[in-house]
Amino acid sequence: MIPISTVPLAEAVPSLLDWTREGRVASHMPSRHRIRCELCPKLCELAPGERGECRIRVHLDGELRAVTYGLPSAVHLDPIEKKPLNHFHPGGTILSLATAGCNLHCRFCQNWSLSQADPETIDNSALSPAAIVDEARRLDSRMVAFTYAEPLVFFEYTLDGFRAARQAGIETVLVTAGYGNAAPLRELFAVTSATNIDLKAFNDRFYREVCDGTLAPVLDALVLARECGVWLEVTWLVVPTLNDDPAEMQRAARWMVAHLGADVPLHLSRFHPQHKLTNLPPTPAGTLARLRDAARGEGLRYVYVGNVLGSEDQHTRCPRCGERLVERVGYRVTNNLLGGGRGACPRCGEPIAGVWEVGA
Repeated sequence: MIPISTVPLAEAVPSLLDWTREGRVASHMPSRHRIRCELCPKLCELAPGERGECRIRVHLDGELRAVTYGLPSAVHLDPIEKKPLNHFHPGGTILSLATAGCNLHCRFCQNWSLSQADPETIDNSALSPAAIVDEARRLDSRMVAFTYAEPLVFFEYTLDGFRAARQAGIETVLVTAGYGNAAPLRELFAVTSATNIDLKAFNDRFYREVCDGTLAPVLDALVLARECGVWLEVTWLVVPTLNDDPAEMQRAARWMVAHLGADVPLHLSRFHPQHKLTNLPPTPAGTLARLRDAARGEGLRYVYVGNVLGSEDQHTRCPRCGERLVERVGYRVTNNLLGGGRGACPRCGEPIAGVWEVGA
């Protein structure tokens, strides 16, 4: 586990202490003077003054404390396509927030300066769950996302923020790696409108060696999201030489069709050198095309290619007749034939899975 500091916590991070909340997913281990965090499969056992692998859940004064509650380090207004979600209110804008912290340590992380940071070392803003609603209304956004880092590790803030948003009639979006235990995930999914869950590879060795995690809990989270009625899309960040094998993509797509359904959108995202993998090149366009073909060949009806400007695979097409239904340039929607909640191809009548009301 990670010691908080060599100086007393109250001296090191007084602003964080003002905002701590008791961690709701924990059990005490009196015989060992430890607390076990039960939020994710890592089950960190923390001695006094230690924090878990996520860096923001701390054993403090005999309790597990979440030290970034109400303290986002990133607050932005994004297009919904940036999450990425292509079948959920296309063209809409979404208030997007994150605190520091993540329970995985992916060597290729695209947001590592936030996800792998100690919360006391980066700038934080004060934004309570009620204030999130006020900010969304001020920006005229009908949607709120917890994203960028890992919303599961700041579980209490995400949960309360989503509850406040839903009570105000605001849609909620969870962008996550899905590395959590079933009980807290189920509680969070109950107030989640849509989620994008990363599937980083389809082999356990990759998760262990590259992400410091395991595959099975992520697959369970994907199935649970569907069971809970949350609109689900999946992202696979394609890292050259590490998870770019078409045969592995075929196995993953076959599993998705069998367990999630053929209509679940898959986003193949181009890798850019970041964090500990700056030695690798950006993902070649040919690699993305081969994985796209592999996924479609196994029956997935909506496969997108992201982070490639001008790609034809950023548009939503009818899987039956090929009609362009939602056209995009980057994150911007330029034409939408599915607006107004129609949800079917105007050319052939094929139902198109998604939530097609125009976002705001």
